[in-house]
Amino acid sequence: MHKIHPLDSEDLATNTSENEHFQSIVQRAHSRRGFLKSGVGLSAALFLAGPLAAYAKTQDKGDTAQPPSLLGFQAIPISTDDTISVAAGYSASVFAPWGTPLFTDATSWKSDASDDAAAQARQVGDNHDGIHFFPINNSNNEGLLVINHEYTTVEDGDYTWLFGANGTLPWTADKTAKAMNAHGVSVIHIVRSQTGTWEIKLDSKYNRRITASTEMMLTGPAAGNDLMKTRADSSGTRVLGTLNNCGNGWTPWNTYLACEENFNTYFGTTSGTDTRNAAQKRYGLAAASTNYRWEEFIDRFDYVKEPNESNRFGWIVEIDPFNPTSTPKKRTALGRIKHENAAYTLASDQRIVIYMGDDQRDDYIYKFVSEGIYQEGGDNSALLDAGTLYVAKFNDGPTSEAYVGTGEWIALDKTANAILAADARFTNQAEVLIHTRLAADAVGATKMDRPEWVSVHPNNGDVYVTLTNNDKRTIADAANPRTANIYGQILRWREAQGDATATAFEWDIFVLAGNPVKHTDRSNLKSGSANITVDNTFNSPDGLGFDKDGRLWIQTDGKYNNTGDYEGQGNNQMLCADPVSKEIRRFFVGPKECEVTGITFTPDSKTMFINIQHPGEAGNSHWPDGGKSVPRSATIIITKDDGGVIGS
Repeated sequence: MHKIHPLDSEDLATNTSENEHFQSIVQRAHSRRGFLKSGVGLSAALFLAGPLAAYAKTQDKGDTAQPPSLLGFQAIPISTDDTISVAAGYSASVFAPWGTPLFTDATSWKSDASDDAAAQARQVGDNHDGIHFFPINNSNNEGLLVINHEYTTVEDGDYTWLFGANGTLPWTADKTAKAMNAHGVSVIHIVRSQTGTWEIKLDSKYNRRITASTEMMLTGPAAGNDLMKTRADSSGTRVLGTLNNCGNGWTPWNTYLACEENFNTYFGTTSGTDTRNAAQKRYGLAAASTNYRWEEFIDRFDYVKEPNESNRFGWIVEIDPFNPTSTPKKRTALGRIKHENAAYTLASDQRIVIYMGDDQRDDYIYKFVSEGIYQEGGDNSALLDAGTLYVAKFNDGPTSEAYVGTGEWIALDKTANAILAADARFTNQAEVLIHTRLAADAVGATKMDRPEWVSVHPNNGDVYVTLTNNDKRTIADAANPRTANIYGQILRWREAQGDATATAFEWDIFVLAGNPVKHTDRSNLKSGSANITVDNTFNSPDGLGFDKDGRLWIQTDGKYNNTGDYEGQGNNQMLCADPVSKEIRRFFVGPKECEVTGITFTPDSKTMFINIQHPGEAGNSHWPDGGKSVPRSATIIITKDDGGVIGS
């Protein structure tokens, strides 16, 4: 059912509903084959006309020689073992797994999961995801490590690991509280010892757990709107908790951005009646009960009892890790979607621009451009509360080119956008932001293959995004060229004139993930683009991040059964790419049934922090403790044995 080739006549009929598109698709056939053979899908009129490098360092003064590769390590093979593996010349160690105490008086994690809600509130949370290192005084040896805890593993109402031998049943208020405390964010003060090992500074004033019950403030245009008001908060400005924080971001004024993703999965009803409105359905609230079961003890998670509570989730949450008494703020100007991560850049006029993806099949890519400007050393505390939110539309390029095109940013502005101004579903701008998805639908944005992490090149401002997969896609387009897309791709764009605030851009596909082990015909889109080989094959790119030298680190969260379409791909992994040559090498492989996610470095780029999430989610891992222990998510610290820069 996944077999597809857009050049086959029967698929042309399926993938193009209008006959006039037929000729343009046929004209692209040879370009597509060229893309698959050469790995270059960019026309000379676009990216190749202005070298993608920071890259330009080696191409000034008329020098057009290929620059040396940024990848200074030997690639490693796949692994299916229940352990971690890393490139030769590197060491990797486990740090701060779920349940690690942050205070001397906190209960140590109990392997039988018998510790209670109060204990969990003072321990590192579950299912590590986004992560960032904030150095103290620009130190490479001391700082604050901030980690998202996306969710707790649960299936059909059964929490697989959180309650251990105690089991989920009977479901109680305390178990609900423990599950809520396993979510959120950890702020951890860490120090490197004289022996070179990293340790948690217990009882540091900075150590902090932010959970699904922590008080937060709603700010920006949607704060105080009637759709944000509840029985417990008639002001519509105060909310308890953040949850399902997936990827992350940070700001140049040293705050952390936690990104609320699949918040919808926590809202259901015990009423037995499906009363969801169109917006609640569009955001995916459950018709009845949820797997998490919080609605059984906490009324605000029952959408019949509290219909507006879910509107208070799905935001980007700004946290000041250096002020442990500060109240986290949900920044409504950035829109309400299933936020994957948030990648910032500063425009030439010092406005801040935040790029974001909505991680669901056939949803969209966004950017926010602030109204005010960043002031180094000044007060930027309200900079994310006013600005313009845009959604992306990807257009085809010339008919002689494939996987390349132009695009436009469409303002989601009730006043400036004529479509939204005429749409009676949105009374004001606050409702546009609360129902961001509906607004993006209305203006005709391009439906993407699950936009996940976004990252901005540190030197030239080009923007990359992982489109992890979309096995339900039935109609292909230039930016999403495969139906039943099981492998995913990485797309990149350059803003017009290099201006991050521009409303036009040029784009191409950096890599089509695929599997030439299973699909040997290089004209078959399932084999991937030419920079995919039998030695670096992978599926479902997810986490993404540049280091300061411009290496692009790619993390995966896909199928790990190593059979069928995924033969030869092994466990989930982290790879590294050179944006100029487009070469990709495998650097790290995680344990069984995990996701590799989150990436950050010390200022000198000589220490890397990444996360291992949900090892053994199907019950076949005991990592990291081994034996018959419960698997635990954890951070991995990677260093180069010669003390050098990671990846060099």
